[in-house]
Amino acid sequence: MARTLYVGNLPWSTQAEELAEIFSAYGEVLSSRIIVDRQTGRSRGFGFVEVRDEDAEPMVRALNGAEYGGRVLVVNEARERQQSRPRR
Repeated sequence: MARTLYVGNLPWSTQAEELAEIFSAYGEVLSSRIIVDRQTGRSRGFGFVEVRDEDAEPMVRALNGAEYGGRVLVVNEARERQQSRPRR
């Protein structure tokens, strides 16, 4: 099984590969992605990392509140996406 972790307060320049590298020190990373603004293509300052179920808790404990790129990371288990209104 896999779990998805939310990673917030990332430096704007962070790439998905860097995010995977940070987390791989604490377990197996299955995938990582940085969320970008649709109009500008710039990072929105957060992303998601998919990890093995057994690695999720140690990663959250190790990295939530850790400093990266001069910013304090927010790491927790991702919540299910809420249905949003259709865009016009």
